[in-house]
Amino acid sequence: MTSPMFEKIALVGIGLIGSSLARVIRREGLARHVAISTRSGATLARSEELGLGDSYTTDAKEAVRDADLVIVSVPVGSSGAVAEEIAPTLKKGAILTDVGSTKASVIAQMQPYVPDGVHFIPGHPLAGTEKSGPDAGFADLFDNRWCIFTPLPDTDPDALERLSEFWRRCGANIDTMDPQHHDMTLAIVSHLPHIIAYNIVGTADDLQSVTKSEVIKYSASGFRDFTRLAASDPTMWRDVCLHNKDAILEMLARFSEDLASLQRAIRWGDGEKLFDLFTRTRAVRRSIIEAGQDIDVPDFGRQAVEHPAKN
Repeated sequence: MTSPMFEKIALVGIGLIGSSLARVIRREGLARHVAISTRSGATLARSEELGLGDSYTTDAKEAVRDADLVIVSVPVGSSGAVAEEIAPTLKKGAILTDVGSTKASVIAQMQPYVPDGVHFIPGHPLAGTEKSGPDAGFADLFDNRWCIFTPLPDTDPDALERLSEFWRRCGANIDTMDPQHHDMTLAIVSHLPHIIAYNIVGTADDLQSVTKSEVIKYSASGFRDFTRLAASDPTMWRDVCLHNKDAILEMLARFSEDLASLQRAIRWGDGEKLFDLFTRTRAVRRSIIEAGQDIDVPDFGRQAVEHPAKN
C-alpha cells in the first residue's frame, strides 16, 4: 500500500461517483481520514453502515474543515450553493474539485465563492453506470477511464499535478481541456445519447398498449440498451440539460439534420448510402474497443465487467 497522499479528503455528495471514490481511496490508502457529507440523513446513515468513511455529517461546512482535498459530487445545478456553503471553512492551500458533467456552468457557479489560497480545479471523471446512491459505487469504476480537468488560467501547476496523481492512483487516465471544448465534446459523446435514449423510451411509454406487452416482452433487442441509459438519475440529467443548453442544442440540431438525411435514404431506397453509414459507424464501435473503453463480448461487455457494490 502506498503512503497517503492527503491527511484528510472530504467527499461532499456520496452517490455513485462519491461512493466509488470512497471505496478506492480506502483500498489504495490515499487518505488518513475520509469525511463524508450529504444532505440526506438516510443516505448518510447508509454510507456509515457501508463503512465508506471515517466521519459523517449533513453539514458540509464541517466535513470540509481542515480537508486537504475537497471533492464535490453533486448535481451540477447545486454546485454554486455548495461552494457558497463550504467557502468559510475551506483550508488555505486545499484543493477543491468537482466531478460534474458540465464545466463552464460549474466554473461560473463555484469560482466566485472560492477563497484566496484555495486551489479550484474543475474536473470530470468519464465513468458511471445507470445506478445511483452509496450502494451503487465500486472501487474499480475509474479503471482505464478518463478524468478531464479544465484548469483555470491561474491554476497552480503543482496542485494540478497532485490532483492528477490522485486520479491516476484511482485508476484513471488524465487529460485537460478548455471548459467550452469539454462541454461541446461531452454534448455529443454523453449528453446527446442520453437525451435520445430518454426520448425513445418516453415515446414507447406513450404507446401504452405496446409498452405494456411487446416492448417489455421483447426488450432483449436494441430497446433494452436505450432503457439502461434512460434509467440514469433524473436530477443529474435535468441539470445537465439546463446547464449545457447551448452545446446540447447545437448537437441536437446536427443530429436532426443527419436524421433527416437518413430518413430520405430510407424513403428513396438508397441502399448504398445506408450501407456506407452503417459501415462507418461499425468502425467507430471497433475503435472504442481498441481504445480499451469497452470489451468485445456479448451484451456490450456489461455482464463481464459488472461489479456488485462492495463495502
